[in-house]
Amino acid sequence: MEAIRRFVKVKNHQVNITLPDDFIADEVEVIILAKNEIDYQLSDEQIQLLDDRLNEPETEYITSTESLNRLKEKYGF
Repeated sequence: MEAIRRFVKVKNHQVNITLPDDFIADEVEVIILAKNEIDYQLSDEQIQLLDDRLNEPETEYITSTESLNRLKEKYGF
């Protein structure tokens, strides 16, 4: 199953969602939920990981582009 999550603005009580070219489907299920700014909480493990990353020396930093490239190479997306 392929899922796409988007946050879109409601205009005149309507939403417009453009699907990627590689999304192939004749019929989809649409579930509409109001966006809640506080609906996601980080786990203690995630908070610890982020804190650890913030404490790393700046000499170890890589660019966001390099980070994404490494993730693409490792996980193939």
